[in-house]
Amino acid sequence: MHPKGLYIHVPFCVRKCPYCDFYSVTELSLAEAYAKAVIRNIKAQNIYADTVYFGGGTPSLLDTNQIDEILSAVKLTENAEVTMECNPNTVTKKYLSEIKKAGVNRISFGIQSLNDNELAALGRIHNSETAEKAVYDAYDAGFCNISADIMLATAYQTKYSLDETLKKLIKLPLTHVSAYMLKIEPDTPYGRNDKLPTLLPDDDEVADMYLQTVEALEKAGFMQYEISNFAKEGFQSRHNLKYWHCEEYYGIGPSAHSYVNGVRKACPKSVQDFINAPVQQETVTENKGGDSEERTMLALRLTREGINLSNLTAERRNEIMKTALPMIKAGLMRQKENSLMLTAKGCLVSNEIICRLLMC
Repeated sequence: MHPKGLYIHVPFCVRKCPYCDFYSVTELSLAEAYAKAVIRNIKAQNIYADTVYFGGGTPSLLDTNQIDEILSAVKLTENAEVTMECNPNTVTKKYLSEIKKAGVNRISFGIQSLNDNELAALGRIHNSETAEKAVYDAYDAGFCNISADIMLATAYQTKYSLDETLKKLIKLPLTHVSAYMLKIEPDTPYGRNDKLPTLLPDDDEVADMYLQTVEALEKAGFMQYEISNFAKEGFQSRHNLKYWHCEEYYGIGPSAHSYVNGVRKACPKSVQDFINAPVQQETVTENKGGDSEERTMLALRLTREGINLSNLTAERRNEIMKTALPMIKAGLMRQKENSLMLTAKGCLVSNEIICRLLMC
């Protein structure tokens, strides 16, 4: 049996961040019943995995025994990558040491910023000092693969404050950084805040901040390998690469998605339904996942791989190159041997580029 990825959605938060539209609840009393339901579903599917990703929500709200029991239910390959998202305010060095013993070997901290005013505007429950301490605690606990998320183009953020965050960030013992641009989702407090746009950087500033981030991280040894992701050599997220390579993965938990045997499915956004069901209910969202268009779209997100032109027919290769040539001349794309990929500048207009290449 070939191993797949496993995504586990942990839907608990201390409180909901005003920009976030991921499914989460604050009823932490449901955590034990939820953990038992996760284990039940893992065993029902006889899951064999080479990557596991605890996402949320806030996975670090589960206690260490629950993490241990969940991972004990999974059949893991010898060198499996096991990632757990953590809020800096919810971990201690003891907690981090114990989840490492349980089998977690990669930590992803939701730092978002190292500027306290920006963190307050984002509704985060931690401050910059707590975030930096959490990273050092993870390192002291024995983690050698530590990632941090930061957000770009947030309220009150300037190129100067971003520069200060990046300077602090690259001094930390990190191996990976994800840098996401703030997206205003309609059904969130941010989406309902009419005054928010006046507090955000304009489009030109957003573009400058993105390129500033790419330059600073690459100069510090974090090579960009995906539109929003940067890693030191050998520390790319193996689990997330499965998504971009159209490889198969299981999804467990309310709102989790899966891609198995060419079929994409989604679980309902209800922790209570997930707990109550003997086996989680799933809805088919796509019967034929991984077609050529999807693979092209996802491949273009990978800035060091891109589209492998040698996998295309001569006719299709000529069509794509004819469309891409003006974008190569404009510095939005580049060709390296048989691969066609986005530049950092091209990442800023990736959706438009992808649409043009798919329609040509």
